[in-house]
Amino acid sequence: MEPVTEARVYSNRYQVTHLIARGGMALVYRAQDLLLNRPVALKILYPELSADPSFVERFRREAQAAANLSHPNIVPVFDWGEDQGTYFIVMELVDGQSLAEVLRGGRVLTASRSAQLAAQVAAALGYAHRQGMVHRDVKPGNILITPDAQVKVTDFGIAQAVASEDHLAEAGLVMGTASYFSPEQAEGAAVDGRSDIYSLGVVLFEMLAGRPPFVGDTPIAVSSQHVNSTVPPLGDVNPSVPKDLQAIVMKSLAKNPANRYQLADDLRSDLIRYGEGQPVLANNANGAFYGNDATQAVGVVTPGERTQAVPVFAGPRTDVKRRSSGGGRKGLVITLVVLLLLAAAGVGAYALLTKKSLVALPNVVNQSISAADAVLRKDNLVPVTKLVTSNAATGTVVGMSPRAGTKVAANSTVTLNVALGSTVAPVIVPNVSGESITAAETTLQNDGLGYTLSFVTAPTTTTTLPPTKFITTTTTTTPAVTTTTQPGLVNPQPNTVLYQSPIGGVSVKKGTTVTLFVLAQTSTYPVPSLTNDTVAQAASVLGQEGLSVSGTTTSACSNTVPAGNVIKTKPAAGTNVQVGTTISLVTSSGVCQVVVPSVINLLEVDASNTLSQLGFSIQLAPATSTQCGQAAIGTVVSQNVSPGSFAPYGSSILLNVCESSPSSTTLPTTTTTVAG
Repeated sequence: MEPVTEARVYSNRYQVTHLIARGGMALVYRAQDLLLNRPVALKILYPELSADPSFVERFRREAQAAANLSHPNIVPVFDWGEDQGTYFIVMELVDGQSLAEVLRGGRVLTASRSAQLAAQVAAALGYAHRQGMVHRDVKPGNILITPDAQVKVTDFGIAQAVASEDHLAEAGLVMGTASYFSPEQAEGAAVDGRSDIYSLGVVLFEMLAGRPPFVGDTPIAVSSQHVNSTVPPLGDVNPSVPKDLQAIVMKSLAKNPANRYQLADDLRSDLIRYGEGQPVLANNANGAFYGNDATQAVGVVTPGERTQAVPVFAGPRTDVKRRSSGGGRKGLVITLVVLLLLAAAGVGAYALLTKKSLVALPNVVNQSISAADAVLRKDNLVPVTKLVTSNAATGTVVGMSPRAGTKVAANSTVTLNVALGSTVAPVIVPNVSGESITAAETTLQNDGLGYTLSFVTAPTTTTTLPPTKFITTTTTTTPAVTTTTQPGLVNPQPNTVLYQSPIGGVSVKKGTTVTLFVLAQTSTYPVPSLTNDTVAQAASVLGQEGLSVSGTTTSACSNTVPAGNVIKTKPAAGTNVQVGTTISLVTSSGVCQVVVPSVINLLEVDASNTLSQLGFSIQLAPATSTQCGQAAIGTVVSQNVSPGSFAPYGSSILLNVCESSPSSTTLPTTTTTVAG
């Protein structure tokens, strides 16, 4: 989470503190409900979208739809509203991480773990479907996992009541995430709960295989594969997945909704049966659906194969009544002759038509899947993708069947072997130590690396942390484990990367997960020094370090800090505090008033030293003979500020001093200024 620079309060109740995430329509913040004194998640519509009535209506409907859903596996909505033209939704703040973060970098989960998580998602979807809601955007980013492994499904921003008519989507557009589209959703057709089941099947496939079933350069290319391409058998991608779980996944991914689980509750029940070691329904008489209902690659049929001999039944047919007259047999012969003539004519016509419609397959090898898809469809051919292991870049066509140049009929299927990109160039790990978590995440993602957070507790003093306790780097070329040390950070702060593993400069495989070590929420760390900062500067520094500023401030005089600036804090600088601690500021009211002492009868040098130490500047002037009397030469006989009175720090005091010699008639006036 990233601390905000301006802790705005919405509707005089919800004060934002940290930025959690950015979505397609809104920003999600961590906020404090000032009325109920509890943390919440605040989803705020982008300002540029608030002016669009259709987006505002979709946002409003999200709140109303989600507020009607009450289920342990669904993130509840507490409130929604508008503040100065900004629309927001208030939701439960879930302590945990999204499934997208868990899977980042191509991580694969165990079969039992995947089934357990998917079963909870299915439970949430089943409840929503019974309430007449279709989620329409089931994906890892909308699945949150708490530390105790409870799943919470969020973001019903695209969901709508199945029975209602949606007038918000523009013609020709579908809302959702292409990698997790159902085929009917990609085609813009009407969807029901079975569309969510397909999307959950994609998520389950990704948990087990480390990637979705279809990849492509553009959303259109991926959507096209959902509609036209065969789902690669999960066992080919990850042979370690048990057959029963493979069957559940592939049944969920059937192209035809009628061949999927008809209810999310049915999918949940099958996942539970799998977890308990019982037979699953996906292995029933209908068989598991390994894409058999999709467009598939078949051999080219030549005209000669269209008509073929069929053996007659070995005995009298019992499903037809025999005619008693012999004329019937004659009629049957005539009918057979006519049918044979028609068949011959059909074969001839087909041969002529086919000859004219044959096309030579273009060569699309080494092209991207999206480019190859476009080329083949331009020639009225149907591409089907097959993921294969290859050193080529991910999504590149490395082979095709039939081969390029082969003449095939229009609408024939062409199988394209698409590279998984199993081997890639090494990546140099960037050094993100000292950066904010958000900045580090962006840097690592731009370099094709994933990240995970590891929370550590800081020492109670401001000494350097011992990095060897936390940093362990495992090389990718040998099984040896080495310990790497690097300089620690003095005064570590929350939401900042303390250390990383592997360290910066190490060469790793693309997709490697980098562990970022950050302070735990319960850690203590020192209050920064804010002396001489303005109140605005102090609030910004505290906010960036996870601390808040008290609503009330006190002031005190200061002879060194300008009026209005910070003198000190409560707790004092260097005091160890936890995240969220409120810090009070003490600001300067200006210079202090100093009690003026009596320096009469002191020698001029002693009087000057006494006043200078109190911050006064001194002016000297000769005293008259009347003032001196019997006073010793060089003695102060009067001062222009009465002893015991107050004078501003740094102000000037005039001292009258007796002449240095009897012959002197005047003593030049001098001024001594002491810097305060």
